[in-house]
Amino acid sequence: METDSLLTGSVNGASADYGSWSGKEPGGTPRSRRMSYSVAGDSCSIARNTDQENLYIQQAVVFIEDAIQYRSINHRVDASSLRLYRWYYSRICQWGLGLTIAVVLLLAFMERPSSLSMSSDPRHRLPSWEPPCGLTESIEMICLIIFTLDLIVKSYLIGWEELRKNKWLIGYTMVISVSIIDWVLSVSMVCDERLRVRRLLRPFFLLQNSSLMKKTLKCIKRTLPEIASVILLLALHLCLFTMIGMLLFAKSEDPKKNGEWELHFRTLPNSLTSLLVLLTTANNPDVMIPAYSLNRAYSIFFVTFSVIGTYCLMNLLTAIIYNQFRGYLLMSVQTSIIRRRLGIRAAFQVLSCGGAQHSVEERVRVDAVLEVMSKVGMKSYYRAALTRVVQQHADVGYMDREQFRMVFDELDKDCIKEHPPLPQYRSPVLQRLQVISSHYYLTVLGNAVALANVICICTILVLNSEKTTVERDNYILEITNLCFILYYLFEMSVKIFAFGWKGYLSYRNNIFDGFLTILLLVLQITIFITYRLPYSQWDPSSHGVMSLWEMVRLVNLLIVFRFLRIIPDIKLMALVASTLLDLVKNLRAFAGILVVVYYVFAVFGIWLFEGAIKPPPDMSVLSNTSMENITSNFSMECGTYEQLGYWPNNFDDFAAAIILLYDVMIVNNWQAFMDAYSRYSTEWSKIYFVCWWLTSSVMWVNLFVALILENFIYKWDRSHGCSVTDVEKIRYETSVQLMFREQIQEPTEEELLCQLHQHPHLHLQW
Repeated sequence: METDSLLTGSVNGASADYGSWSGKEPGGTPRSRRMSYSVAGDSCSIARNTDQENLYIQQAVVFIEDAIQYRSINHRVDASSLRLYRWYYSRICQWGLGLTIAVVLLLAFMERPSSLSMSSDPRHRLPSWEPPCGLTESIEMICLIIFTLDLIVKSYLIGWEELRKNKWLIGYTMVISVSIIDWVLSVSMVCDERLRVRRLLRPFFLLQNSSLMKKTLKCIKRTLPEIASVILLLALHLCLFTMIGMLLFAKSEDPKKNGEWELHFRTLPNSLTSLLVLLTTANNPDVMIPAYSLNRAYSIFFVTFSVIGTYCLMNLLTAIIYNQFRGYLLMSVQTSIIRRRLGIRAAFQVLSCGGAQHSVEERVRVDAVLEVMSKVGMKSYYRAALTRVVQQHADVGYMDREQFRMVFDELDKDCIKEHPPLPQYRSPVLQRLQVISSHYYLTVLGNAVALANVICICTILVLNSEKTTVERDNYILEITNLCFILYYLFEMSVKIFAFGWKGYLSYRNNIFDGFLTILLLVLQITIFITYRLPYSQWDPSSHGVMSLWEMVRLVNLLIVFRFLRIIPDIKLMALVASTLLDLVKNLRAFAGILVVVYYVFAVFGIWLFEGAIKPPPDMSVLSNTSMENITSNFSMECGTYEQLGYWPNNFDDFAAAIILLYDVMIVNNWQAFMDAYSRYSTEWSKIYFVCWWLTSSVMWVNLFVALILENFIYKWDRSHGCSVTDVEKIRYETSVQLMFREQIQEPTEEELLCQLHQHPHLHLQW
């Protein structure tokens, strides 16, 4: 879970008190001017104070943890508040808060209308289980109490003055208040209310708990003007061609020539809808067939519209979103880097205050820094790297400001995974076997064997494709699989011998291979125990734990899945696969915002269209008949919602609404949904679907493409010139911060000091 910023944006807290401190060295050299720390007005004293030094250590620990997590340091810094702060950001509390958010969002699947049914098809859907009144409401109230406690803790930690400036926390307060009021109304109406306003507000809990999601949302908001300009151009293009189309395909005296007018250009809304769908290519070439069958010159109109709209303007929109969003994301990353540098600078300041009696200029004791490092919550890799750099200054005993800052440059470095050394064998024969077993050609041979295994399975499947389970003879396939599995076991044993257990498990593709090989071996042993030794007269229809065909099919599935082992051995394929894996990490914010948008549109869809589409009364009787009979009985027009059998796609419950929105986002046949709901409800329903298409398919998908491009280009540049083995040996950990590291400008000392003096709870004096 992304850590939440307690205070976003700039801080304009209480002004710092300024003073001066000066003196001279014993030799007469003027002492440099330095800053001092005070809590509640008490400045750093020269006399050593154990409790005060412990407080400095605790403050430094929290500031460094803030820097690691890119959190704001503008929170209370007294001892009790720091303990509360660390407890709040502990893993168990953050996971508990995340679980609470997940539970309150998942309530939509249980609440009326409930999604707890096997099918969403109204033709043969059984009545879904409806929770009794008070069940989901009790769970929701527990969640709201937890959110209230979360708000109280956050508000206390940043202080009342800063709370009034924080729009997210103000919004958090309003959402909780409205949710509680709506909950009380719901309970008072015995859960029989039509609308639950709080359902629409629940995604806010997800947004406010993620600082990365807030930054992404801010970037999207700032990109909207550029997106709106292109969408306005698209609207102009659509309106212009709509007018031209209505003039070209006006109603004529000859009924045979009115096909295009009748189907697509009868009215202005119909014309706009037809061309809008053509912009997404979902109804191409259906929309032009009536006119094209009369005169091939009419194709010029539709081709011109598609070339300008689909291939020029839509791709221009992608380019603008990529360019603008990358710039705004870079600004957001710049803010994150400033937060990290500010946290490090604050940690240095409080530590230098703790060692004031020994220093004539700003510096910190090495032993104090090591003590801080031992208490900071971070990954073991970074702890070891930071401690190693700090210990390089142990002989001197002190570190100045620049040395202290450079220690934390280790946080910006990639995590390089080093494989353990090969085991040492004394016997020359074993050494020779180790060289052979660890050679790259053994991996190539293993890939070739895996390919041969897949080809054998494909061949036998093609030969048995027309046979029933009783007619199939799995003897040859089972013997073939057995031979390949024995080779896989041999290959795994050889690699363990060559690399050792730790070396073998240090390669992710070896873990993948070994797990599937052991699973295949267990299945094969189970087959032998169940059906005894193989012989050609096996009865495929006999059943033990599972039927023989089902067990063999499971083995074949695992073998085909194991063939993915070739991915790391092909450089370009490995690069693409690693890009996809990195997207899982970097797309958390995008995925979260998409969840929010899906949630809001699904709730609106249920409010607007629940139960709008009802199949004919006798449709359930004919649900198992052929489509030709249904079409003839009900005269369904080809390509419509009814003729395509899209009945399970509806807004009758939350889960069905999510799937319908996904189908529209893909834009394949999305005009069928738009047409059906305009017929069953009102023509204004098209606005809902167009808004969803603009939000999901146009905006979010283009943002997704932008991030993919940036991620892939970054990894391609880094891996250029690396061999396949280099890509395997080095595990790149790509984050948004690393992607833009070269373009980021480091904050100046003056900027850091200015923000430190604006800290509402950490008072610094000159």
